[in-house]
Amino acid sequence: MAVADKMRMFAEKSSWIRKMFEEGAKMKAAHGADKVFDFSLGNPDAPPPPQFDRVVRQLVQDTSPGVHAYMPNGGYPWVREAIAARMSTEQETTIGQGDVLMTCGAAGGLNIVLKTLLNPGDEVIILAPYFVEYGFYIDNHGGVSRTVATDDDFNLDLAAIEAALSPKTKAIIINSPNNPCGQIYSRDSLAALGELLKRTSAELGTTIYLISDEPYRKIVFDSHEVPGIFPAYTNSIVISSYSKDLSLPGERIGYLAVHPAIEEKSQLIDGLTLANRILGFVNAPALMQRVVAELQDVTVDTSIYARRKETICKVLSEAGFTFTEPKGAFYVFPKTPLADDVKFVAMLQEEKILAVPGVGFGSPGHMRLAFCIPDEIISRSADGFKRTVDKARSL
Repeated sequence: MAVADKMRMFAEKSSWIRKMFEEGAKMKAAHGADKVFDFSLGNPDAPPPPQFDRVVRQLVQDTSPGVHAYMPNGGYPWVREAIAARMSTEQETTIGQGDVLMTCGAAGGLNIVLKTLLNPGDEVIILAPYFVEYGFYIDNHGGVSRTVATDDDFNLDLAAIEAALSPKTKAIIINSPNNPCGQIYSRDSLAALGELLKRTSAELGTTIYLISDEPYRKIVFDSHEVPGIFPAYTNSIVISSYSKDLSLPGERIGYLAVHPAIEEKSQLIDGLTLANRILGFVNAPALMQRVVAELQDVTVDTSIYARRKETICKVLSEAGFTFTEPKGAFYVFPKTPLADDVKFVAMLQEEKILAVPGVGFGSPGHMRLAFCIPDEIISRSADGFKRTVDKARSL
């Protein structure tokens, strides 16, 4: 067998989003793209802001010697300085450029953090529903995933987290606004989580890190705010990217920041910088580093997603779904009328509606709908959702 057993197992486990995407491609080829309602893939379709086009055109004309050369593995210092200045306000904490590293997207950032922190067998808590890749990233570096459910509205369940903490716990990953449900964790709940981790770390004589994955931070609705984690807990790390807030997922540009007072910071930063190199990233893309440095206060037109959020919530409500309205990101995660979410998603396909079963996100009995698709597609899906719900309830 050419492929390792673990990779074959992972391919089967991780197939839901890709499987639905591929199914959508087949259906679009057979029936026409306008006849298929594809909510499967979280691929941001709002255009990058006009400032991005202006800055790119300006920078690609720079032919200075060394402009495309290697730079420090952590990224250009002046780019990191720009990010640190913006994050200092965001996190209500003074952050310096030495606390920031540039990464190949948030995925690259998560992998270098886990590479740096984990010994074989160390546990990392992930909160269901979770981004499907977390478990694979943890396994990449010898760790073990420990899944903890959130409450019925996808808020932090502190009692469940406390029960999962053990001498093997090295970190907990949170994602707010959350993919797949759009929940934002409150300031009070983050403060309580910080106190729990501080107390437990002291009791166990270890350090438990709080890792916050924040690529959707700037995509929020209805005047909600995303609290910073640095005021809540010292041993914390923020990871983010420009994939969503500038609509640049293909450019693979992201960053991380460690709390300026994090324990053994110098050793940690050295480890992160080395991991950036030896995992093969070497450094984040040079051109995109220079671009995003000029766009720290710029984001996509989030009213596009806010409008679509209202539309999809109306469609789901009228079809009879139960769901928690998302506060951010561009997903909604309704309960499925059948306990078997895989079966219900298959029934939706008969109406040419593509969704992703909640089991892939650690929360069976739900499904994820990505509403980063044209408004008219969302509106025209309404009858198909209604028919499928009616059919499910008649079984």
